Formats: sequence, structure tokens, C-alpha cells
Amino acid sequence: MAERQYHLKFDNKNAQAVDEYLEYKRIVGDDDGGELMTPDQFEEYKKKVLPMRMKNRLFVSYSAPTGMDCKMIGPETPCFCTHRYKQHKTDFEVIPTDRPIKLPCRQKGCKCATYHFAPLNGSQPIRCTCKHTSEEHSEEQPYRCKKRGCIKCTGFTSSFTCGCGGSYKQHKMIVETAEEREARGHPIGQATPYAAMGGITGFSSLADGYMRLDPSGRGAPNKGFLEQSITSADNPFLRSNVQAIKSHQMQKNMLKGGIDDPDDEIFSDLTERVSQMKRPGEADMDYYERRYQERKSGGKGNATDSYGQLGAGQRKAIDDKPRSARTPQPKK
Repeated sequence: MAERQYHLKFDNKNAQAVDEYLEYKRIVGDDDGGELMTPDQFEEYKKKVLPMRMKNRLFVSYSAPTGMDCKMIGPETPCFCTHRYKQHKTDFEVIPTDRPIKLPCRQKGCKCATYHFAPLNGSQPIRCTCKHTSEEHSEEQPYRCKKRGCIKCTGFTSSFTCGCGGSYKQHKMIVETAEEREARGHPIGQATPYAAMGGITGFSSLADGYMRLDPSGRGAPNKGFLEQSITSADNPFLRSNVQAIKSHQMQKNMLKGGIDDPDDEIFSDLTERVSQMKRPGEADMDYYERRYQERKSGGKGNATDSYGQLGAGQRKAIDDKPRSARTPQPKK
């Protein structure tokens, strides 16, 4: 049976009260011990904590050996000890000089010495090579198994593979200051007064690293990758709109003074545009068979560029040089 859902309606005054409470919780977090502060206490808290938080923010990420931040840690991201990041020590009056910086859990009875991200396999915790989940292991390093009878486990290790292609062992936790993060060439976003923001600098931080198109993730594709010719191996949406795309490009070129170079980029996929049109007397099935064979022959082999590995049926990588500057390849 589906869970019962409630649709709450508020007038302007009550809606403002809800917004104020959410703002209060984002700033205070669990520092109030579960009891709301008075307005005077809240103002005093902000005077003490906000300057420290804005100046000494720590950026926390679960990173691959390539330097990609596969997971940016936020307030609700769970630790190996099963507690959230916001339940660990995240505010420092003075940033420690020792590295790595320790972020111990503040929950009563928890022996977690520092925050450590535990990846999930879908919605389930990953398993150790001893067949037990991360939640069934100790929160103390090296995270030995707590299950009765499991005596061979010397510490949590997993065959889990991240979306970036790296194994669990190859990843590491990085806790760094804004200066250290900038030195790595990764974004730090804007200063925020909210508690336990970790590595969250915007909406893009919520995506995994291999999908994130900023310097902390996979990165944006180069101009050549985005502007390469459309071929029969491309997505049907691109192929169906090739005529409209080229018509728009030709209009832009005409406004700039026309086209006088036969090697102009506007002609780079002329073969595909001609092949896309049905030939006189060609039946529908013959047309689709011809296009299928062209797509098969055009999608063979793999090509690699700086944006990653491209397989058959994906867009081929090209260099960033203009067409006139490319070295012609000898015919086989």
C-alpha cells in the first residue's frame, strides 16, 4: 500500500515562518541540540560562527587518482559510520596544520575519528570482499567486520567500481582549504553561511564526477568536439536536423561576406547531407537499408580524444586545428 501523502497549504505569514525555520536549520544545523534558540541567542550564534565559517570553510570530496572529484560531500552525505556529514565537526576557528585534516563524528558513542565517504551501489551500501556490507563493519579504521564468525576480514575492501572506472581502493578522501582547492584548479564557488556545505558549490556539484562538466569533474568538451561534422553514426536527432543546422550556418556566413573557400567548414559534412536525401526511384526499404549500411561502416573502430574514450556509434574525436591546417592522411 502506498504511503499516505499530505498536501499542506499556508498563508503568506505561515509560509514566511517555514522559510525562516529552514534558513535557521541551514545555518545552525545540529548545534542547537534539538532546542530552538531564542532570537537573541541566534543573533549571537551568527556573530560568532558565520565569520569563522566564511573564512575557514573546508571542501570535502571523494576523489579518483586522476584528480577528478567523483563525489562532492554535502550536509546529508552519509559517512562510513552511518552518520551524516553535518553530524561531524566541520567548523574550525583555526584550520589545523596537520594533513589530512580530521573531521570526527560528534554523535554520542560513535568512535568515528574522521569523515569517510561510503559509496552506494544504487541505493544499497557496497559490500566488502568478506560479503558483508559497509554498515556491518566497524566505524574505526581499518573498518574490520563486526559480524560474528567473520574472522578473516582484516579491514574493509571492496571490488566496487566507481562510475569513473576506478576501483574503491584507488579513491581517497580529500579535505582541503579554499587555497588548496584553487591550487588544484577546482572551483570553490561563493562563500556561504550555511553549515557543513563541504564540497557543494552549486547544482552541478550534485552530479557524479564523470557527468559533471566543470573542472572538478569530467570537464566541458572542447570546441572541436561540439562543432564536428554530423555523420551517419550520430544520434538520429542530429541527423534529422542537419539540413536546418547547415542552413542556419550558411545564413550566418552570408552575413559575414559569403563563402569563398571550398575547404570551408560549412562543406565538411556535404557527403552526409547528400546521402540523407532519397534518390530518384529509391524505395523506402532500399533507402533505410542504404542508411543502415552507411551507419555500420561509419561507426567501426574506436577513437580517443582529450574528452574521453569514444566507442562505435558515438561521435568521433577530432583535433582543434582548422581544416586548412590539418595534415592530409595518405590514402590506403
